[in-house]
Amino acid sequence: MTAATPTASPATAPDQPGALQAALRSRGLRKILVLAVAAAVLVPLAHAKWSSGTWPSDLTVDLTGPLGRTSDWIIDNRDSHPLFVYFLGHLSNAVVISVRAVYQLLLLLGWTGVTAGVTLVAWRVAGLRIAATALVSFAVSGVLDMWLPTMQTLALMIVAVVASVVVGALLGLAGGLSERLFKILRPVLDTMQVLPAFAYLLPVVLVFGIGVPAALLATVVYAAPPMARLTALGLRGADPGVLEAVSSLGATGRQRLLTARLPLARKELLLGLNQTIMMALSMAVIASMIGAAGLGDRVYQALASVDVGAALAAAVPIVLLAIVMDRTTAAAGERMGADPAARGPKLLRGWRAWAGIAVLTALVTAAGRLAGSTVWPSGWTVAIARPVNDFKEWMVDHLYSGVPVVGGTADWAAHFTSWVLDPLRDGLTALPWWGALLIVAALAWLIGTWRTALTATLAMAAIGVLGVWKPSMNTLSQVLAALAVTLVLGFAVGILAAGSKRLEAILRPVLDVMQTMPQFVYLIPVVALFAVGRAPAAAAAVVYALPAVIRITTQGLRQVDPAAMESARSLGATRWQTLRQVQLPLARPALLLAVNQGVVLVLAVVIIGGLVGGGALGYDVVTGLATGDLALGLVAGVAIVCLGLMLDRVTQPTQRRTTGKGA
Repeated sequence: MTAATPTASPATAPDQPGALQAALRSRGLRKILVLAVAAAVLVPLAHAKWSSGTWPSDLTVDLTGPLGRTSDWIIDNRDSHPLFVYFLGHLSNAVVISVRAVYQLLLLLGWTGVTAGVTLVAWRVAGLRIAATALVSFAVSGVLDMWLPTMQTLALMIVAVVASVVVGALLGLAGGLSERLFKILRPVLDTMQVLPAFAYLLPVVLVFGIGVPAALLATVVYAAPPMARLTALGLRGADPGVLEAVSSLGATGRQRLLTARLPLARKELLLGLNQTIMMALSMAVIASMIGAAGLGDRVYQALASVDVGAALAAAVPIVLLAIVMDRTTAAAGERMGADPAARGPKLLRGWRAWAGIAVLTALVTAAGRLAGSTVWPSGWTVAIARPVNDFKEWMVDHLYSGVPVVGGTADWAAHFTSWVLDPLRDGLTALPWWGALLIVAALAWLIGTWRTALTATLAMAAIGVLGVWKPSMNTLSQVLAALAVTLVLGFAVGILAAGSKRLEAILRPVLDVMQTMPQFVYLIPVVALFAVGRAPAAAAAVVYALPAVIRITTQGLRQVDPAAMESARSLGATRWQTLRQVQLPLARPALLLAVNQGVVLVLAVVIIGGLVGGGALGYDVVTGLATGDLALGLVAGVAIVCLGLMLDRVTQPTQRRTTGKGA
């Protein structure tokens, strides 16, 4: 008896992936043909009306007058208008009182009480290893003679994080429970996160003046969006089966929220807290420019005098604070999702544990005050400024020029500028404005929907309408060049780390330091090695964005289904074939997320590069803040938001909504 060979139906034919790919290609071809027809009709009309290759002046809007009048009105009415006197004034006073109260509490606890309290809390929440990290971190802050600045920064961060969490949670709650509000909030959160801090520092200073309230509000604007996004994500992703079961028991909407939605979203809420803390700490130095005391101010003042050693001494405690808070909240999230037996002994859980922590902290505080030492003893400090500055000078002397074969960093910067940045800038600047719009529309439509293409095209057109087309093309060239270097290095290192747990363990602390180190700190050594110009701005952007790309790439490759990997190996695939044909395709969402995060982070630091000769929009934003020119700084900041929105849409595919029967 001969076994019958099964005949594949059209729905299950072996060549279905090939047919699907052909269909996708034909869909892309149809999109290109539609754009080509539209271009054939519209481009001649645009060329006949506006023959210039750059953005036509007839299509620009001058906002100098309205923004100048707004700035004048704020200055004239800041001390008399009811909005300032009865609302913003009280808000400012509440911020000052809150930060001062937390700072006084930290001083009252003294260095012994603060160190003991933080260590015990870390032990209770995250375990002994994180507690030891916290203990060492606060000890290092004292040894570097940065105890009081650390307490000032910690007081500001505590209030800022609490305010950011409250604001973000309320926004996320609204977006998670209402589809309409979520659609409204999404572009608002995008703008808050992409808008450079320098752009909104000026309006904040105009309203609140130089000081702690302005610094805290700027930090909240920057740090609240992650909490809002992840809260909404957690609420919207709650298990429908659990919600249906709770509803069937007669629970009200409020009861469903408190007993089902919020508990199911606890991991996302803790991740939001983690990201909010990290974002708030990253604002420490920038906030110091408008009156925030503490470690950020020490970093900024040291960099103003080109004292890398003093800047590093103040930056190390910022990094250590970030690492302790990151590890503590991350470990808390992991333990919250673990089985009760894995969360630690019963003695360490419940209100008794917190009562014990309070009692032990009080005893240690009392012992420290009896010993007569409320601040870190001056005899226990170590000065690192001179050796760090000596090392920086050695690097400059030996690496800046004259290195055999490979050349010095000055040669690298000159070659990168002349071979990459200049041609890219000149090409984008010479590109006709309608050509740039067509390229953006084509890229966004090919990987998304017509709505994606429309959004990206309108964002690009808004840059021209604002009258900053040429500097925007200059900034875009720097972003694209730095992004290309970041992705090449990030993907390569991420692939290597995904294949070696030892390498990943070695890289983790290095990436932590790179990601949490204030951008201002490594601007000076970068400038010392690469001189002033666009090259150091791009180099600083690469250093800042690289850790996120490496982390996301490694995580995405590690999360590929092991069964698919094993299947490829059983068929005789080599390691390279498995990577190219299995891991990379299955990790595509993570790789695209890495590209997206690389765009956002590179764009953020390229703007700060305006301080070191990057020019273009970054220079306009910084100049606007320094001179109080609201029009110059805010228009450049909005243009940066438009660039970020456009780059986001052309790097993140949008799924088409499909309707019909069957899967």
